[in-house]
Amino acid sequence: MQFDPALAAALVVIIVIGLFIGVVFDRVAGPGWFARQVAGSTRTVVTSALIGIAGSFIGFHLSNVLGILGFVPLLGAAIGAVAVLWGWRMLR
Repeated sequence: MQFDPALAAALVVIIVIGLFIGVVFDRVAGPGWFARQVAGSTRTVVTSALIGIAGSFIGFHLSNVLGILGFVPLLGAAIGAVAVLWGWRMLR
């Protein structure tokens, strides 16, 4: 298996998108009632960042499965991160 720089760059960009959206979502939405009672603010930021990264991977891969090319899968990564974060917030 050979190293593919384009794939490595896409991986880093997907992680950065998910991390950024997770932190911004946590700051904008704020912690839920249960999170304020149980956990500190650092723990909720880390959780939101990890959920954002997972959502960005889901959105990126769904965009690729649908056959969308160009920079649109990166937009799909952002939309996926927001959707998964919103769903996670609704479950809590």
